[in-house]
Amino acid sequence: MSASGLSLAWVDRFRTVMAGHVTQGTVPGLVALVSRWDDLHVETMGQLAISGQAMMQRDTIFRIASMTKPIAAVAAMMLIEECKLRLDDPVDPLLPELADRRVLTSMDARLDDTVPAKRAITLRDLLTFRLGIGAVMAPPDRYPIAAAMAEAGLAPGPHVPTLTPDEWMRRLGRLPLIHQPGDAWMYHTGSDILGVLIARVTGRHLGDFLAERLFEPLGMKDTGFHVPIDKRHRFATSYLTDPVSGKLSLYDDPRNSQWAEPPVFPAGGGGLVSTADDYLAFCRMLLGKGRYGGEQVLSRRSVEVMTMDQLTPAQKAASHFVPGFWDNRGWGFGLSVMTHSNDLDAVPGRFGWDGGLGTSAYTDPAEGMIGILLTQAAWTSPKPPAVTRDFWTLTYQAVDE
Repeated sequence: MSASGLSLAWVDRFRTVMAGHVTQGTVPGLVALVSRWDDLHVETMGQLAISGQAMMQRDTIFRIASMTKPIAAVAAMMLIEECKLRLDDPVDPLLPELADRRVLTSMDARLDDTVPAKRAITLRDLLTFRLGIGAVMAPPDRYPIAAAMAEAGLAPGPHVPTLTPDEWMRRLGRLPLIHQPGDAWMYHTGSDILGVLIARVTGRHLGDFLAERLFEPLGMKDTGFHVPIDKRHRFATSYLTDPVSGKLSLYDDPRNSQWAEPPVFPAGGGGLVSTADDYLAFCRMLLGKGRYGGEQVLSRRSVEVMTMDQLTPAQKAASHFVPGFWDNRGWGFGLSVMTHSNDLDAVPGRFGWDGGLGTSAYTDPAEGMIGILLTQAAWTSPKPPAVTRDFWTLTYQAVDE
């Protein structure tokens, strides 16, 4: 057996396949972590930057992008437990920009071709992405609403918003919804709004609230919305991948990074940076039904509700994301939940989410397993890249060890 408790045969296979992606240049480097019950195995490979000298380390800091979403959802659940928020109350009192919504008659309708919303938007809608607006999976010029979101600086993408939260909400409030609240799932925007809601109900900066209530209790010392200068040497360079050539091009350099200073907009949908061990602590808290290190950070029931599929078949049918997305999964609060087994890693009850800048993290309660993959190469589509698919194929082979 290896030092991690997993067999040497599995460790060799895991190391060989993951190293192949670095050698081939698919990713400049990676940190791959597999935890199962009391066993833990971590691999660090490659470099922080292409042609750089600094080698990838276990405490390398990555932009975790949409892996921020489950963290924002946990923060909201904390406020629900304190009765400062309620799942099915309208959010209008705290987010008046979302009051009295108009709804497009169809996805391709003119922006003034609308009908009144049938009901108010609730916190549950934000957590489940059923508020009626979100990422439009089409070129910006295909639909008037997509063009309007892009022009207003509201379209989801790799860049964190540069508007203040109030201005961002004001611009969002000028646009119609795409679907009636509760009718369909649309990706991303609900989490950014959720971050604004948390800040307004607490009267605090989102980063400060997360640090005090979540990051400090969990020991997540390197997680936040920016990278202080004394940690910048551990911050990986970020790359975008050309979908045609497959070559990597510079997206964000630590020396002049978007994450070098506290952001104007602390994005609950994708603004955090973190490390493998920090995110492991977060996942272990969820795996422990809210308990971590002897402390009940979140109630057991909150975790159970968060990690249950909250979507109806009708809502999934109306939600156009990527082909086959709903074949084996649903959506809880800020994260994906597996519902059917049709692949090695599609285990019912497994929950978590990915980050479009090259990260992935899921927790499997039945197997006591957590997998975390951190790379600095962005995905080219909603379909996971080969390095991510291989990571999860290998991770689930550890259950037989």
